[in-house]
Amino acid sequence: MRWWRVVGLLSGTSMDGIDVVAAELRLDGETIELRPLGDRTLDYPADLRDDLLAALPPGDLDAETFCRLDTLVGKSFADAALLGVDLAGGEADFVSSLGQTIYHWVEGGRAHGTLQIGQPAWIAEATGLPVISDLRTRDVAASGHGAPLAGVLDSLWLGDSGFQWKSETEVPLKSGAGIPLQSGTPGAPVALNIGGIANIAVVGGPEPLAYDTGPGNALIDLAAQQRTGKPQDTDGALAASGTVREDLLTILLDDEHYRLPAPKSTGKEHFNSAYLARALDELGEPVSDGDLLATLTELTARTIGDACRAEGAARVVVAGGGVRNPVLLAALRRQLDVPVLVSDDLGMPSDSKEALLTALLGFLTWHGLPGNAPGTTGAAGPRILGSITPGATGLRLPEPATTQPRRLIMRSAATN
Repeated sequence: MRWWRVVGLLSGTSMDGIDVVAAELRLDGETIELRPLGDRTLDYPADLRDDLLAALPPGDLDAETFCRLDTLVGKSFADAALLGVDLAGGEADFVSSLGQTIYHWVEGGRAHGTLQIGQPAWIAEATGLPVISDLRTRDVAASGHGAPLAGVLDSLWLGDSGFQWKSETEVPLKSGAGIPLQSGTPGAPVALNIGGIANIAVVGGPEPLAYDTGPGNALIDLAAQQRTGKPQDTDGALAASGTVREDLLTILLDDEHYRLPAPKSTGKEHFNSAYLARALDELGEPVSDGDLLATLTELTARTIGDACRAEGAARVVVAGGGVRNPVLLAALRRQLDVPVLVSDDLGMPSDSKEALLTALLGFLTWHGLPGNAPGTTGAAGPRILGSITPGATGLRLPEPATTQPRRLIMRSAATN
């Protein structure tokens, strides 16, 4: 059993930069061991981020602009990959990239297509390493949503035996978490990611279930940018200064997405500036900055809470940028009467969890293993995800694995 050194890259729907992680992974029968080596975030150049945001619906994107964005994002991902190789100690086996999603085509509750940009050839050329990319499209082609893919990691990490660690050498629960981690608690563990879009994964049952609950930070960030010129409501300060407008919240909650059955997916092509403008027009009266941010923060907490209750959540483990918003976390805890933990408390770094997911997905593809769980995306069956761009030398893949993994163990970087 050898350790494979992997660089994982992605940029989320907030489009503020590229999350980079270096990790070692190895496969031992039904067990994947994962050892984080380091993580960073590489900010996009300001003009590139502005152009990416402008390309989102309801904006227009012509072929010239698309080509430029695909190339510039690819070059930025190449810079991020070089940073990841440094985090890996100067050597890595391959890079896994989820790219930058700029459109997710959903109609009638079904995903018809998905588009991630950031040409992997730039990464391969810069690093000399093979690159596994385009990790969502095969799932969509198999009648899945291509998202959220986090259910694969969460079901392996949390689904095998509740929240217990699997051996004495694993990363311990941080002191002060205050939550007993025995298995056998009635109800399901739920992993929650609050990025631009929020998604949950219900694990521990016969088959995991995952779906997008609705906006995470997308509308909060949008309103903060519109009202203050800042890209986010730092520490939820503006939301804390306001009061939830129940009349506006009622309008926002009257959205078809919340009524669709799982699995389901959404994105900024739906929850965008035009969406927010329509809701405010329907309200027909001014809303103060603080009240608007308080209401949008409550919307995120309410829709997540509704989904978690519907799935019988016994505990909720949160990751993603939303964990840095104490007002949002407090609102979520008010919505739920079960423990709400941050994933860091269980040894999974919340800021880099999605980049670690990307590394895991690439690792599965590298070993000829499916990277989707049909219950999480709605695909017709398990599929090996992505495409591989060769590096500077001949492409040499390991012998395909014959056993599907059932658990993931987080190891400390110091563990040998």
